[in-house]
Amino acid sequence: MKHNNVYFFNGTAYAGKSTMVKLLAEKYDGVACEENYHDALAGELSSEEFPNLTYTRDLKNWSDFIRRTPEQYEEWINGVTKECTILELKLLEDLAANHKKVFVDTNIPVDVLHEISDKDHVIIMLADPDISVNRFFDRPDKEKQFLYQLLLQEEDPEYAIRNFRECLKRVNSRENYNNFLNSGFHVVLRDEQRSVEETLKLVERRLKL
Repeated sequence: MKHNNVYFFNGTAYAGKSTMVKLLAEKYDGVACEENYHDALAGELSSEEFPNLTYTRDLKNWSDFIRRTPEQYEEWINGVTKECTILELKLLEDLAANHKKVFVDTNIPVDVLHEISDKDHVIIMLADPDISVNRFFDRPDKEKQFLYQLLLQEEDPEYAIRNFRECLKRVNSRENYNNFLNSGFHVVLRDEQRSVEETLKLVERRLKL
């Protein structure tokens, strides 16, 4: 089913998706479904049905999270994406019934977005893979800073940080970047010379708002 009042934002880390979702929802008196908005359902999830999404919920030692290999981290991220898609599609049933515009920071893969949305309702926002990795801990949000402090507390912090960056590189690869770039949807590339207001206007034009 096509959702005429829902606008999806997908892409890479540090590209501005969450900022655009917030600003557009404020400007159009809409609904902002920010990053990980599906967490509202986290408490009721079965670990058998959603092993990847419940991994952090049921985690006893957060050091296990940061000590995984890049291969294990990538496998987990891919699993999370599949499980998030199930939850997001479920949540969309109610969200789309709202007469307001809904702006979604989404994990739904582009092939699924082609099925459920029109081209003018999807924006792919991309930052260079190196930026997505190297600036990961520049954000002030609690989750990322919590992970950073855990890494600093490791016996060998330099190795721990290097290993975690390798994990990030696996999911912010040039291949994944190119898949987004060639998805067939409107693309907005991160531009350090462009202001937030200019980016907002560019996104509005692409979405025909």
